Amino acid sequence: MSHIYRPVPFVLISSNHGTMIVNRNDYGTDANGNAWGIGYQLLKSGSFDHQEVDFIIGLLQRRRKYFGDGVVALDCGANIGVHTVEMARAMYGWGEVLAFEAQEKLFYALAGNLVINNCLNASARHCAVGAACGEMEIPEPNYLIPSSFGSLELKESERNEFIGQKIDYQKTRTISQISIDSLKMQRLDLIKLDVEGMEEDVLTGATESIAKHYPVMMIEILKTQRYVIEEILSKAGYRCYPLEYMLLAVHSGDPLAADIKVVNGTLSLGSI
Repeated sequence: MSHIYRPVPFVLISSNHGTMIVNRNDYGTDANGNAWGIGYQLLKSGSFDHQEVDFIIGLLQRRRKYFGDGVVALDCGANIGVHTVEMARAMYGWGEVLAFEAQEKLFYALAGNLVINNCLNASARHCAVGAACGEMEIPEPNYLIPSSFGSLELKESERNEFIGQKIDYQKTRTISQISIDSLKMQRLDLIKLDVEGMEEDVLTGATESIAKHYPVMMIEILKTQRYVIEEILSKAGYRCYPLEYMLLAVHSGDPLAADIKVVNGTLSLGSI
């Protein structure tokens, strides 16, 4: 039998989030040599954005307190599933998570991480989330080249971030795209959005769900204009709070709003 030598980018690691499949090339580097990326954080410290994860779990616990068991969270732009795994683990017995990832290879890692951590109250879908249902042409990076794969923007623009490699938007593959409204959710407590510039699209496709369920939202605003997102949410009755590179949105009619504390510009939640 002949031996074929080939690179091994995806590896299994023991992290603070459990056993995780991660791409060891998942890091970008700036001009000063500073690195970033989900894989980079996991391999360096064993954790990824643990403060943000803990805050989201706190929000879910309060939705349970005020609305009872059966809490439902959506993880849009789930990557390899750190947030999904932690939310599912925390909500064992009283809630569930539905995760979406557009990049096929990251979706495989996401699905594997859910199973290997026995997150049976979570499910994953390989698709993009946007304003409407249909199909979308997206590029595929080379997963052997060190890059921040979670920073990949599905749509080409003049402001696309350099993730560590040049992305060819003329060479694409077709994937499904869904809207949150198309899911016809019977309950929806939390939406986490990390969709690299498509936040406005996702909110447009979630208008009916937001008006019906008033979910708490955690929205990344690194690649979208904050005032645009705040204007959309304000019209829907939400108050927005900055949380580093995220935006926390809580509906004025949600009893959880009374738990939000701002001390010296720092957000916190009151005790349950």
